[in-house]
Amino acid sequence: MIRAVLAFSALIFAMMPNAAFASEAVGKTIDLTSTPAGILALILFVIAYTLVIFEEKLHLRKSKPVMLVAGLIWVLIAVAYHGTGKDDVLNAAAKHTILEYGELFLFLMVAITYVNTLEERRVFSVLRAKLTSMGLSFRQLFWLTGTLAFFLSPFLDNLTTSLILGAVVMAVAMGSPAFIAIACINVVVAANAGGAFSPFGDITTLMVWQKGKIEFAGFFALFVPSAVNFLVPAIIMHFFVPKAKPEVIADNPVLKPGAYMVIFLFACTIATAVTFKNILHLPPAMGMMTGLGYVMVYSYFLKRKLGNNKDVVLDAFKEVERVEWDTLFFFFGIIFAVGGLGVIGYLHGMSQILYVGLGPTWANVIIGALSAIVDNIPLMFAVLTMDPEMARGQWLLITLTAGVGGSLLSIGSAAGVALMGTARGYYTFMSHLKWSWAVALGYIASIMTHMWINAASF
Repeated sequence: MIRAVLAFSALIFAMMPNAAFASEAVGKTIDLTSTPAGILALILFVIAYTLVIFEEKLHLRKSKPVMLVAGLIWVLIAVAYHGTGKDDVLNAAAKHTILEYGELFLFLMVAITYVNTLEERRVFSVLRAKLTSMGLSFRQLFWLTGTLAFFLSPFLDNLTTSLILGAVVMAVAMGSPAFIAIACINVVVAANAGGAFSPFGDITTLMVWQKGKIEFAGFFALFVPSAVNFLVPAIIMHFFVPKAKPEVIADNPVLKPGAYMVIFLFACTIATAVTFKNILHLPPAMGMMTGLGYVMVYSYFLKRKLGNNKDVVLDAFKEVERVEWDTLFFFFGIIFAVGGLGVIGYLHGMSQILYVGLGPTWANVIIGALSAIVDNIPLMFAVLTMDPEMARGQWLLITLTAGVGGSLLSIGSAAGVALMGTARGYYTFMSHLKWSWAVALGYIASIMTHMWINAASF
């Protein structure tokens, strides 16, 4: 069980693109959208995503098709660039994509390792026992985990929040697959909604803030619309949550030695990542890796204290081994595939057509919906690169829609992809799709709420 996983992924501050490089690259790359290479790349991307959607039926891990297609897309681009004298531009774009994924990979690996370690120290088992002993019903647990996800996400980021609370759901509702599925949907929606009204809740909000489009305090104007986005589908799903209570576990699990210290070190790790980003101006992934060092060193001293008793000794490296590699490799494939489509010119061209042809309101709404299919990070990056003339209310709107639009599908956000990995067999693409209509109602309601209460900013 795991995953902070975290885009995709914030504190996935780890995927923050270099705006200066990107703007420069946009001006130098070749438009391949109408060439055979560009068209074939788009077809391959659609095929890969289709295979991801039918993962349950095909029993084909979602990482496999996207990794293969990502490589083929870049091969097509490289062939198209051959002889143009712009090999250095392509090489720089590829290295920039590697940097983005490398930082995300390190961030997620550490977060997942900590969640694994908390599970191994029986933190979630004890939590489950305590929650079930309180006599809470599934409906009460549904609202408890969703509300916590909404209010933790602005500080921890949507990815880390979904991992932690997803693990809680799995632990508490063990043996109740129907509840796990609907509770995970609720956690994903709540985490994405909560991350939309904080500069630190999602990578897209961080991008908008650092670009200077919205001041720090300005994001809180999205609190009410974000709450509506969470509450509308939650209220609808509430009536389909089992009325029963989780089965009270017969045994009384006890925390393993060092459990409280691991919790403390995890909190310190998050704080370290934030400090590295906001104060030291260093990549947050470095802060996360420093935090991994905390638990590595602590496991050494714990072993010295407890001896060689395998039942209680903490082996941090074994927890790294249990990382959900399918999810991490899926992120690799998506980031590289979407990055390739960006180099080809599809994202920039799409943004230009939307804003020029439809106007900012419809463009922002559509781009938010598209983030359920294509990662919101390159979409937001395309918007910021184009830098259309928009009122402050429109910049708030695109921040909202790009943040919560990914909730429409399980593959539309880091939170959803992460939870599919940790709750494998329970929370799936199809189980989320069954409730996409309810999530869509929340999406529409949040937009209408924003345009009403923040009308003066348009």
